[in-house]
Amino acid sequence: MTQELHIVGGGMAGSEAAWQAANAGIRVVLHEMRPKVETFAHQTGNFAEMVCSNSFRSDDDERNAVGQLHWEMGAANGLIMEMARKHRLPAGGALAVDREAFSHSVTEALRGHENISFVEEEVTELPSSGHWIFATGPLTSETLGQAIREASGEERLAFFDAIAPIVYAETIDMSVAWRQSRYDKGETEEERTAYINCPMTKDEYEAFIDALLAADKTEFHEGETAGYFDGCLPIEVMAERGRETLRHGPMKPVGLTNAHDPQTKAYAVVQLRRDNALGTLYNIVGFQTKMRYGAQAAVFRMIPGLKQAKFARLGGIHRNTFINSPTLLDAQMRLKSHPNLRFAGQITGVEGYVESAAMGLLAGRMAAAELQGRELPPPGPDTAMGALVTHITGGAEAKTFQPMNVNFGLFPPIDAKGGRRGRKDRYKAYTDRAKDSFNQWLEGQS
Repeated sequence: MTQELHIVGGGMAGSEAAWQAANAGIRVVLHEMRPKVETFAHQTGNFAEMVCSNSFRSDDDERNAVGQLHWEMGAANGLIMEMARKHRLPAGGALAVDREAFSHSVTEALRGHENISFVEEEVTELPSSGHWIFATGPLTSETLGQAIREASGEERLAFFDAIAPIVYAETIDMSVAWRQSRYDKGETEEERTAYINCPMTKDEYEAFIDALLAADKTEFHEGETAGYFDGCLPIEVMAERGRETLRHGPMKPVGLTNAHDPQTKAYAVVQLRRDNALGTLYNIVGFQTKMRYGAQAAVFRMIPGLKQAKFARLGGIHRNTFINSPTLLDAQMRLKSHPNLRFAGQITGVEGYVESAAMGLLAGRMAAAELQGRELPPPGPDTAMGALVTHITGGAEAKTFQPMNVNFGLFPPIDAKGGRRGRKDRYKAYTDRAKDSFNQWLEGQS
């Protein structure tokens, strides 16, 4: 009789791991503490709930490492990528989704699978027997976190991850704002107009920065330490690094022309991205924040076009827990001190929905193979998935290990035969090589 595989956590990684293992014929028990035990960031008890952005980022599988990871997950019959494409929203070159419909469809697929059963409980200890994958994500409970620390012999690492606010579309003043994707990117008119843009003059920008710096902010508890992940910095932290930082980051005015005043170049631009299929909700792009709620509403209404804005959700901040994977995990994503336990998702030190799901996909397939009496090697390091797992299981410097998005810097360098390649050609060479290598990895499993 086939042994069971227990998976703890029903986020992106846990959901994908369960799907992959179940499709391989393994009996899976998925443990999820919600809705019995709530977290402040989650709104529902559904699986794969998106608590931060609704974007899976770039969908360009020819010149972008994230897009290549999308391609690999699709090639491996990934549930997360299948449902993301099913519920995608116009977002220029990005893959954005209707978050509620997406999560609901993932939940339906898992609950409808004959090989998956469910336990609604909080797992507080690391089991000494059986086969387990821990994919508890950035909101790992304090009790389980303590158990992980004791088992690994390592101090927990943590950074703080901030959530961007969501605005009701009908409260955006379109006599001030206009619709346009940066550089008119997209194949359809809907994609080329997927973002709402709010322009700022220099005086408006300076006043906004002043208010941002002076706003009442969430304080850390005594004894807590924090290091922010650079890809998800709160806007006030960026502003503290220099008054022009935001204008060269999420508020950069390049690639945009004000439809109301084409001759005037905005000093800064705030972008909002569609957040649901109905187009009734828009999130403020790159505006993760740790300001207190009252301060947020006042500061964000200083943005031209948002003076009468009503918020469906204000920003927030939460602790994100991850382990020092390069010292703790083997190449099979198993805890070296407890090889019956695998880890997957953000707790391993990858950052982002796509990266988390990808590590879940690998962990699920590796665990299924082990239960079937074989060992599945990871994809080659020249693939997006392989580059990530290589990074977290030994490629990164353990002493300075921090969460990482997938990027071409993790890939083995391309041999530039015939002279130096331009950046676009070099990126295309990376993805061409990655596709060939990933297909070979898949063929090796058939």
